[in-house]
This record gives sequence, C-alpha cells and structure tokens, in this order.
Amino acid sequence: MKLRLLLFGLSTAALLTNCARRPTKLKIYDVVINHVTVVDVESGQLRPNQVVTVSRGKIVEIEPADQDSYAAKQYVNGNGRYLIPGLWDMHVHFRGGDSLIAANKKSLTLFLAHGITTVRDAGGDLTPSVFRWRQEMDAGLYAGPRIFTSGPKIDGPGAYWPGSLEVETPAQISKALDSLQRLRVDYVKIYDSRISGAAYLETIRQAQRRGLKTTGHMPYSVTLGEAVKRGLDATEHLYYVFKACSGKEDSLTALVRNSLGTSKPLGLFAVLPAVYDTYSPAAAARIFKLMAKHHTAAVPTLYIQKTLAELPENDHAQDTLRAYIDPKIQATYARRLASARQLSPAASAFGQKLNTKFMSLVPQMQAAGVMLLAGSDSGPFNSFIYPGASLQEELIMLVQAGLTPLQALQAATISGAKFMGVASRTGTIAPGKYADLVLLTGNPLEDIANIKKIDAVISRGKAYPAASLANLMRAVRNR
Repeated sequence: MKLRLLLFGLSTAALLTNCARRPTKLKIYDVVINHVTVVDVESGQLRPNQVVTVSRGKIVEIEPADQDSYAAKQYVNGNGRYLIPGLWDMHVHFRGGDSLIAANKKSLTLFLAHGITTVRDAGGDLTPSVFRWRQEMDAGLYAGPRIFTSGPKIDGPGAYWPGSLEVETPAQISKALDSLQRLRVDYVKIYDSRISGAAYLETIRQAQRRGLKTTGHMPYSVTLGEAVKRGLDATEHLYYVFKACSGKEDSLTALVRNSLGTSKPLGLFAVLPAVYDTYSPAAAARIFKLMAKHHTAAVPTLYIQKTLAELPENDHAQDTLRAYIDPKIQATYARRLASARQLSPAASAFGQKLNTKFMSLVPQMQAAGVMLLAGSDSGPFNSFIYPGASLQEELIMLVQAGLTPLQALQAATISGAKFMGVASRTGTIAPGKYADLVLLTGNPLEDIANIKKIDAVISRGKAYPAASLANLMRAVRNR
C-alpha cells in the first residue's frame, strides 16, 4: 500500500514537472506598438495608452496597454507618441516617358519617408511601370506607397500630354474606355487641353454606365453643374469650381463656346479675371449644394497654386529636398519657371489674389458637405512640388484656409479611402484593416504641422523607424 502511494506521488510529481517545463505558446506578431495614443480620424477622439498588434500586413488588435508581454519581430515604442492612419496623396503624377521611369520610381521612397502610404496617380504615360511597381511593392521587393491609378488620361485630338487617349466621337470614347477597362485602371481621368465640351460630358456619361469613377479638369465650354449632374465623381483643382461660383457663369461659358471657332479661342486663364470679378456668394452656395447632393468631391491642391504663384520671386535654389529629386525631373521644372519669370507684375499679382480666393472656398465647401480630398499634384513638370513633403504642406494650407486639423487629416486619410471605395480595408485604425500607419511625436489634432514629426512609418505591416526612413532617403539622394 505504501509502495502504491509512493509511485502515485512520484507519477504526480513527474506530471507537474513536465507541465512546468512545457513552454507556453506565445503568439509572435510582426509589429507591436505599445503605450501609444491612437488618433481616431473619424471622431477626433484620442485613445491613450493603447497597444496595437500587427500580423500579415493587418492590424490584429487594439487594446489598453497592461502588464502583458507581447512577442514581436519588430517592437515600436509608442510612449508619448500619436498613431494616425497612413496619409493619402490623392493627386500625384508618374510621367515623362521611358527616360524618366527610374527617376519617377525614386519618388516612391520620398512619399513613404513623409508618411504617405497611399497615392492616387492622376494620369501619365508610365502606366506599365506603375502597375509593375505596385506588384513589386505588394510582394515586398522594396518600400513605397500603395498606388491607385487612372492610367492614361482621356483628352481631345492633339492632346497636350503624351500618352493621352484622344477622343472626339461617342465611338472613340467607347473604344478609349474599353482600353482602360482592359488595363484595369482604378478610375478615369479626363483632361481639358483639347477635349470638346460634348465629348467631355459624353465620357462621363459612358463611364458612369460602366460603373467607372470619373475625375478631372474641365473645359470652360461646359459648366460644372452639367458635369456634376452627369455623374462626375471629383473635380481636380479649384479652377472649375471657381468658374461655377461666378454670377455670370452661363454668359462666360457661352463666350468661351462662341470663341472656339475663331482664330483666338478663349481658354481658362483668359477667362479667370472675369470669373474673379463676377464671383457670387449665392452662386457659390448653389454649386456647393449641388456637389454635396451628387457626392462630387473636390481636390483643392492649394500648395501648388501658391508655389506657382510665387515662382517669379522664389527660384527654390536652396530647397533641401532638391537633393532627392532626380536631375532629369529637375530639368522638367525649367518650363514653368521660365513662364513664371515672363509674367507681368499685374499677372503675378492676380495669381496671388486667386490663391487667396481659392483658399476662401475650402471652408465653404466643407461646411456645405462637399468631400475634400488632399492632393499635392507632385510629379515631373510640376516645379518644386516635392513628393511627400508637398502633401504635408497641403494639409497645413487646408488648416490655414479654415479647416480644423481633424478635417484636414480626414481629407488625407478616411476621405481618400471612402472615395476609392476601400474604407472597409483602410483609412482608419481598426482591427482587420491594413497596417498602414504613421507614428508622430506630436498631436496632429493640436497642430497639423505635427504630421512632419515622424518617428516611424508602418507600411504593409512592416515598421520603418526614423533611422530606417533616413537610410531610405539616403539611398535616393543624388550622388
């Protein structure tokens, strides 16, 4: 009996010993960000002292930080820091032909290093390269932002930008849209260098029937109201919104139409002074209400307007970021710089006035319920609009124009995701969403300029601390 009890005791002791020695299975995350303040860009609320876990490119959990240990391949200290969704630049360009493919590719690094984890390519002539970059970045071959692209622009015969799909008749429009659908572009970008008013509206109509999203410039021979009612999803820049704010819009549109068959057709810049002089608050309220009703967004691009208006007095020779812009792309800046230096003092002064007026439209559109999307218009030929940094400056200008820091942040995060139809996957910080995040050392809701204080960027679930971002930048610096 005593022997039986002894064996039982020994067996039990051995079992307990084995249990004690058996390692507890601890989940190993790809990234853990601990003790961080999470910024909710929808509500504007701050959630302090949170732990955010990431695996396989997605956020797994967000919960109050406690004494539990988290195993991670990359551990990011969030103490005293603020976590926001990765920023979106909703208007960039990759273009310039085959000789600028490598130069354009360098800009992908600049976007990421400045907290931009998603960009919307607004048309160019490097579509095959853009699709290849997208696949390579998704495969983890190198770092850069997610890309949505329109592929080639749609324009009229003799289009200004190389690679454009030139249309005039309904049949040609149908063929162009067939081509874009075969490419599987994310939306349709329409340009206004040569397209007729009729072809512009017909392109919107046909694209809408196919379920394709449309955005773009707009010929002054049509009204924005006509385009909105046809289904235009977004208007790029504010020149076209501004024309719709004229109390004489119909008369000015008729004047442009009647001039098209003459030796001196009127274009946008010829008509802008008359638009400025006939600005009507009532007309502005009407078009903003119509845009909100039809869910037509606006991409203000205030920073490029300001930069171009100031070119006659600023040659940007001392810009530190020029060192990271490929010399071939810097060469494309010369055209706008030369044009700016030929402007008369009166024309330069008008450019400054126009910039101020454009800024005044932004809070009015926001108050009317128009979706605003933050975009920089960076890319070759757009002088000194540096990838990444220019989007940061755009947000600062949106706040200077009258938006709250939260509203500006929304224009560069959740609004972009909603516009592109992917808000269920990205644009906010929530379990199951893409781990595209930016860690800041300052609260952006207190001062939007804090978006420049980047401590780390998380892209596709991989963390890039400040030192890693600096190394990425060093790799693309001109030798």
